[in-house]
Amino acid sequence: MQTRSAVRSIFHLASPGQHPVTTIATVIVAAGRGLRARSADGLPKQYAQLAGRSVLAQTLAPFLTHPAISTTVVVIHPDDRALFDSAIADCAISAVVHGGATRQASVRAGLEALAGIEPDLVLIHDAARPFVGHAVIDRVIAALGETAGAIAADPLADTLKRASADGTIAGTVDRAGLWRAQTPQGFRFTDILQAHAAAAATGRDDFTDDAAIAEWAGLSVKLVEGASSNTKITTAADLALAAKLMARPMITRSGLGFDVHPFAEGDHVWLGGVRIAHDHKLKGHSDADVALHALTDALLGAIGDGDIGQHFPPSDMQWKGAASIRFLEDAVRRVIARGGQVINADITILAEAPRIGPHRPAMQAVISAALGIAPGDVGIKATTTEELGFVGRREGIAAMAVATVALPG
Repeated sequence: MQTRSAVRSIFHLASPGQHPVTTIATVIVAAGRGLRARSADGLPKQYAQLAGRSVLAQTLAPFLTHPAISTTVVVIHPDDRALFDSAIADCAISAVVHGGATRQASVRAGLEALAGIEPDLVLIHDAARPFVGHAVIDRVIAALGETAGAIAADPLADTLKRASADGTIAGTVDRAGLWRAQTPQGFRFTDILQAHAAAAATGRDDFTDDAAIAEWAGLSVKLVEGASSNTKITTAADLALAAKLMARPMITRSGLGFDVHPFAEGDHVWLGGVRIAHDHKLKGHSDADVALHALTDALLGAIGDGDIGQHFPPSDMQWKGAASIRFLEDAVRRVIARGGQVINADITILAEAPRIGPHRPAMQAVISAALGIAPGDVGIKATTTEELGFVGRREGIAAMAVATVALPG
């Protein structure tokens, strides 16, 4: 929770219709040829299949479902457009650009594609690291609140030996303070774009990662804890091991959620993440989105992780008036942190008014984006109670939800 608080200190999801304090973009570098780790059918490693999805699609998932990231650019090889289109399927990519002859040139192309948007922060990540999670991303973003750059890294645990020309040990290297650099590597956008431009202008093209360019440009770069699982697929053996990890048996679990909120004086309600004009509002500590509250509890129930009141208590003033989509996105992060994924969701809204049908597509779009699934995997239904009970008397609105997730067995 400390990391999430730190992330919120530099980024908060504003209420719909407001602008976020900090904009964050991601550049996914997928232009390499991956000659050492080509799949059995000869595809570059980022397009190889892992558990029915491409390595690239697996890599993209945690960035596309992260609530702080608004823009994702993928850099690909000019010859790979057909492979890319097939590999990402329904992934909501912001832009695709062609890479250069080196990784450094490819990253610069991705950064230049963001120049028109000019985000505050940018995360740069290798397409061949499909096991990064939200927790690592959160730590990198949080560190950028106090430094110009931050990278995920893993402290060395193995004893290091220096070899002589004949292959014998020439000495033991002190591993104290040594880390393995990983991605994502995050920076203030303007700083890293200028650093890349300066390196290109001086003909420097030998940097092995973006942190090295930042160091060369005089930027301060912080090391944050990565994850031992956040490995890069480099060889065919790495690809085979990744396939075994992804082939772990998954179990399907479902959760049930229910919520109710009374009406109060107002001119609109929030339902399913959509603002709907109405002659009353729903009363609650947050925006009182009864549909999203029910769905959040359904997800938490599916993974056995308490309920919405436990994680977002109404006694905590930071949630006063908060957009309920934040609660849902937090539940999704909890699913992903357990190595799981959301399969589908089904919501029934009980209300005499307002009418739900005209707003169903918008609700599906908002909810599916938060869950990281297709709109067709989100069911939105509405019913009245035939003028019976508090709903029938138009005193409030209730909602029921069922969510299904897949978790490692």
